[in-house]
Amino acid sequence: MADNEREPDLQPLRNRDHASFQQLVLQYHKHMLIVARAIVGESIAEEVVQEAWISVYNALPSFEGRSTLKTWIYRIVSNQAKSRLRKESRYTHPVNMNDDTPAYLSDTHFDANGHWSIPPPQWEDETPQNLAENEQLMECIEKTLENLSDQQKSVFILRDIDQQSLDDICNILDLSASNVRVLLHRARVKLMQVIDHYQTTGTC
Repeated sequence: MADNEREPDLQPLRNRDHASFQQLVLQYHKHMLIVARAIVGESIAEEVVQEAWISVYNALPSFEGRSTLKTWIYRIVSNQAKSRLRKESRYTHPVNMNDDTPAYLSDTHFDANGHWSIPPPQWEDETPQNLAENEQLMECIEKTLENLSDQQKSVFILRDIDQQSLDDICNILDLSASNVRVLLHRARVKLMQVIDHYQTTGTC
């Protein structure tokens, strides 16, 4: 489920090319909204993202490429959301560390970098790529993603789809490394439960 999209051509964006900027919005708006929701909640997330796009547009000519464009954009929407959060005097809820997860999906299945150390059940004969080609399964996964908490969804999207580093995710969402790992683990657990159930029953 990694995001293999090619980074946009920077020069037209720096030159304020309208079509290129429209394409940039189409490419990143949805994920920016997920990040904003994880920080400020649903009610003002869209407004925060719109303000972030204005900042992106104004700052593009001076973007130096010290990070990827995607990471730079996420940092802008993150800063915009945190600034708005301070103004609104609102706070996100802390991560609940007490919910139960199945024993076969315990933390021992992940290494220190958050990768699988023990293959999930029933993946021996099918690779994730083969699974991703199953349209019905993908619909199940999409529904599960939509039902994740805003923070879980944001961490999962940033890490497993957009391939952001753990340090960047901590900075973007203003979370500790331990909270990021917990959120990522729980999102993966829920997705693996859906995949496992689908492989067993053929239904979501």
